[in-house]
Amino acid sequence: MQEAVDFIKSRQPVNLAIVVTNILVFLILSVMGDTENGYFMLVHGACYTPYVTEYGEYYRLLTSMFLHFGVQHLFNNMLVLMFLGDEVEKMAGKLRFLAIYFVGGLAGNIVSVVYDLYTADYRVSAGASGAIFSVIGALLAVVLLNRGKIPAYTKKRMFLMASLSVLQGLTATGVDNCAHIGGLICGFLLAMLFHRKLTFEERIPVEDFRG
Repeated sequence: MQEAVDFIKSRQPVNLAIVVTNILVFLILSVMGDTENGYFMLVHGACYTPYVTEYGEYYRLLTSMFLHFGVQHLFNNMLVLMFLGDEVEKMAGKLRFLAIYFVGGLAGNIVSVVYDLYTADYRVSAGASGAIFSVIGALLAVVLLNRGKIPAYTKKRMFLMASLSVLQGLTATGVDNCAHIGGLICGFLLAMLFHRKLTFEERIPVEDFRG
Protein backbone atom coordinates (compact mmCIF):
# COMPACT_ATOMS: atom_id res chain seq x y z
CA MET A 1 0.00 0.00 0.00
CA GLN A 2 2.76 2.42 0.93
CA GLU A 3 4.56 1.67 -2.34
CA ALA A 4 1.45 2.68 -4.27
CA VAL A 5 1.18 5.91 -2.27
CA ASP A 6 4.85 6.70 -2.87
CA PHE A 7 4.43 6.00 -6.58
CA ILE A 8 1.49 8.39 -6.85
CA LYS A 9 3.33 11.09 -4.88
CA SER A 10 6.27 10.82 -7.28
CA ARG A 11 4.09 11.57 -10.33
CA GLN A 12 3.91 14.97 -12.00
CA PRO A 13 0.74 16.81 -10.86
CA VAL A 14 -0.79 17.84 -14.19
CA ASN A 15 -0.22 14.50 -15.88
CA LEU A 16 -1.54 12.66 -12.83
CA ALA A 17 -4.65 14.86 -12.81
CA ILE A 18 -5.30 14.01 -16.47
CA VAL A 19 -4.89 10.29 -15.83
CA VAL A 20 -7.18 10.38 -12.78
CA THR A 21 -9.80 12.37 -14.70
CA ASN A 22 -9.83 9.81 -17.51
CA ILE A 23 -10.23 6.97 -15.02
CA LEU A 24 -13.02 8.73 -13.11
CA VAL A 25 -14.93 9.50 -16.32
CA PHE A 26 -14.61 5.86 -17.37
CA LEU A 27 -15.84 4.57 -13.99
CA ILE A 28 -18.83 6.91 -14.00
CA LEU A 29 -19.82 5.92 -17.54
CA SER A 30 -19.30 2.23 -16.72
CA VAL A 31 -21.88 2.54 -13.94
CA MET A 32 -24.28 4.35 -16.27
CA GLY A 33 -24.01 1.96 -19.22
CA ASP A 34 -21.82 0.09 -21.70
CA THR A 35 -18.64 1.95 -22.67
CA GLU A 36 -18.13 -0.40 -25.62
CA ASN A 37 -21.46 0.61 -27.14
CA GLY A 38 -21.00 3.20 -29.87
CA TYR A 39 -24.38 4.88 -29.40
CA PHE A 40 -23.94 5.14 -25.62
CA MET A 41 -20.54 6.76 -26.11
CA LEU A 42 -21.93 9.11 -28.77
CA VAL A 43 -24.64 10.29 -26.38
CA HIS A 44 -21.97 11.05 -23.78
CA GLY A 45 -19.58 13.06 -25.93
CA ALA A 46 -17.73 10.80 -28.36
CA CYS A 47 -16.70 12.33 -31.67
CA TYR A 48 -18.81 11.77 -34.79
CA THR A 49 -17.97 13.87 -37.83
CA PRO A 50 -21.54 14.63 -39.03
CA TYR A 51 -22.47 15.86 -35.54
CA VAL A 52 -19.39 18.09 -35.47
CA THR A 53 -19.67 19.56 -38.96
CA GLU A 54 -23.43 19.59 -39.55
CA TYR A 55 -24.70 20.40 -36.06
CA GLY A 56 -21.76 22.44 -34.82
CA GLU A 57 -21.07 20.17 -31.85
CA TYR A 58 -17.40 21.15 -31.73
CA TYR A 59 -17.17 20.29 -28.03
CA ARG A 60 -16.93 16.66 -29.08
CA LEU A 61 -13.38 17.32 -30.28
CA LEU A 62 -12.51 17.84 -26.61
CA THR A 63 -14.90 15.58 -24.70
CA SER A 64 -14.00 12.55 -26.81
CA MET A 65 -10.44 12.81 -25.46
CA PHE A 66 -11.72 11.68 -22.04
CA LEU A 67 -13.78 8.71 -23.25
CA HIS A 68 -12.59 5.14 -23.82
CA PHE A 69 -14.15 2.08 -25.39
CA GLY A 70 -13.75 -0.51 -22.64
CA VAL A 71 -11.24 -1.09 -19.87
CA GLN A 72 -8.45 -2.36 -22.14
CA HIS A 73 -8.60 0.80 -24.25
CA LEU A 74 -8.39 2.89 -21.08
CA PHE A 75 -5.60 0.81 -19.54
CA ASN A 76 -3.39 0.87 -22.64
CA ASN A 77 -3.68 4.64 -23.01
CA MET A 78 -3.24 5.52 -19.35
CA LEU A 79 -0.24 3.21 -18.94
CA VAL A 80 1.62 5.01 -21.72
CA LEU A 81 0.51 8.44 -20.53
CA MET A 82 1.47 7.79 -16.91
CA PHE A 83 5.13 7.37 -17.78
CA LEU A 84 5.73 9.36 -20.97
CA GLY A 85 3.51 12.23 -19.84
CA ASP A 86 5.56 12.55 -16.68
CA GLU A 87 8.77 12.84 -18.68
CA VAL A 88 7.39 15.59 -20.92
CA GLU A 89 5.91 17.53 -17.99
CA LYS A 90 9.29 17.42 -16.21
CA MET A 91 11.02 18.83 -19.27
CA ALA A 92 8.40 21.27 -20.55
CA GLY A 93 6.74 22.45 -17.34
CA LYS A 94 3.06 22.38 -16.45
CA LEU A 95 1.66 24.96 -18.89
CA ARG A 96 3.62 23.78 -21.90
CA PHE A 97 2.72 20.18 -21.13
CA LEU A 98 -0.96 21.16 -21.02
CA ALA A 99 -0.58 22.86 -24.40
CA ILE A 100 1.16 19.84 -25.91
CA TYR A 101 -1.47 17.46 -24.56
CA PHE A 102 -4.65 19.37 -25.34
CA VAL A 103 -3.63 21.18 -28.54
CA GLY A 104 -2.14 17.95 -29.86
CA GLY A 105 -5.26 16.00 -28.94
CA LEU A 106 -7.54 18.55 -30.58
CA ALA A 107 -5.33 18.67 -33.67
CA GLY A 108 -5.49 14.90 -33.95
CA ASN A 109 -9.28 14.94 -33.77
CA ILE A 110 -9.49 17.73 -36.34
CA VAL A 111 -7.29 15.76 -38.75
CA SER A 112 -9.55 12.76 -38.16
CA VAL A 113 -12.67 14.81 -38.94
CA VAL A 114 -11.12 16.19 -42.14
CA TYR A 115 -10.18 12.67 -43.25
CA ASP A 116 -13.71 11.43 -42.51
CA LEU A 117 -15.13 14.20 -44.68
CA TYR A 118 -12.74 13.22 -47.47
CA THR A 119 -13.63 9.51 -47.34
CA ALA A 120 -17.26 9.91 -46.19
CA ASP A 121 -16.59 6.93 -43.89
CA TYR A 122 -18.03 8.09 -40.59
CA ARG A 123 -17.38 6.30 -37.32
CA VAL A 124 -17.86 7.11 -33.67
CA SER A 125 -14.42 7.77 -32.17
CA ALA A 126 -13.06 8.42 -28.70
CA GLY A 127 -9.89 8.10 -26.68
CA ALA A 128 -6.87 10.00 -25.45
CA SER A 129 -4.53 8.45 -28.00
CA GLY A 130 -4.27 11.58 -30.18
CA ALA A 131 -3.13 13.58 -27.16
CA ILE A 132 -0.79 10.78 -26.10
CA PHE A 133 0.76 10.69 -29.56
CA SER A 134 1.28 14.44 -29.18
CA VAL A 135 3.26 13.68 -26.01
CA ILE A 136 5.30 11.09 -27.91
CA GLY A 137 5.96 13.60 -30.69
CA ALA A 138 7.08 16.21 -28.16
CA LEU A 139 9.43 13.76 -26.48
CA LEU A 140 10.88 12.81 -29.85
CA ALA A 141 11.50 16.48 -30.65
CA VAL A 142 13.25 17.11 -27.33
CA VAL A 143 15.48 14.07 -27.84
CA LEU A 144 16.45 15.30 -31.31
CA LEU A 145 17.07 18.86 -30.12
CA ASN A 146 19.34 17.60 -27.37
CA ARG A 147 21.12 15.10 -29.64
CA GLY A 148 19.88 12.10 -27.69
CA LYS A 149 21.50 13.26 -24.43
CA ILE A 150 18.50 12.34 -22.27
CA PRO A 151 18.86 9.41 -19.86
CA ALA A 152 16.84 6.35 -20.95
CA TYR A 153 15.93 8.01 -24.28
CA THR A 154 17.95 7.94 -27.49
CA LYS A 155 17.13 8.95 -31.04
CA LYS A 156 16.90 5.33 -32.16
CA ARG A 157 14.70 4.36 -29.22
CA MET A 158 12.31 7.28 -29.75
CA PHE A 159 12.07 6.73 -33.51
CA LEU A 160 11.43 3.04 -32.85
CA MET A 161 8.76 3.83 -30.27
CA ALA A 162 6.99 6.31 -32.55
CA SER A 163 7.25 4.01 -35.58
CA LEU A 164 5.95 0.95 -33.73
CA SER A 165 3.09 2.96 -32.23
CA VAL A 166 1.98 4.21 -35.63
CA LEU A 167 2.48 0.78 -37.22
CA GLN A 168 0.40 -0.88 -34.52
CA GLY A 169 -2.43 1.52 -35.28
CA LEU A 170 -2.18 0.91 -39.02
CA THR A 171 -2.36 -2.87 -38.61
CA ALA A 172 -5.07 -2.96 -35.93
CA THR A 173 -8.79 -2.61 -36.51
CA GLY A 174 -10.96 0.15 -35.08
CA VAL A 175 -8.03 2.54 -34.54
CA ASP A 176 -8.19 6.23 -35.47
CA ASN A 177 -4.83 6.51 -37.20
CA CYS A 178 -5.47 10.06 -38.39
CA ALA A 179 -5.79 11.23 -34.78
CA HIS A 180 -2.55 9.40 -33.96
CA ILE A 181 -0.57 10.90 -36.81
CA GLY A 182 -2.09 14.36 -36.39
CA GLY A 183 -1.30 14.34 -32.67
CA LEU A 184 2.24 13.08 -33.25
CA ILE A 185 3.06 15.83 -35.75
CA CYS A 186 1.43 18.56 -33.65
CA GLY A 187 3.27 17.52 -30.48
CA PHE A 188 6.57 17.45 -32.36
CA LEU A 189 6.03 20.94 -33.81
CA LEU A 190 4.88 22.40 -30.49
CA ALA A 191 7.96 21.08 -28.68
CA MET A 192 10.18 22.50 -31.43
CA LEU A 193 8.42 25.84 -31.14
CA PHE A 194 8.68 26.00 -27.35
CA HIS A 195 12.32 24.96 -27.38
CA ARG A 196 13.23 27.45 -30.11
CA LYS A 197 11.48 30.25 -28.25
CA LEU A 198 13.54 29.52 -25.17
CA THR A 199 16.90 28.97 -26.80
CA PHE A 200 17.09 32.11 -28.97
CA GLU A 201 20.36 31.51 -30.81
CA GLU A 202 21.95 29.12 -28.34
CA ARG A 203 20.67 25.66 -27.51
CA ILE A 204 20.06 25.17 -23.81
CA PRO A 205 20.32 21.97 -21.78
CA VAL A 206 17.18 19.83 -21.59
CA GLU A 207 16.83 20.42 -17.85
CA ASP A 208 16.16 24.10 -18.64
CA PHE A 209 13.45 23.33 -21.16
CA ARG A 210 10.68 24.35 -18.74
CA GLY A 211 11.83 27.97 -18.97
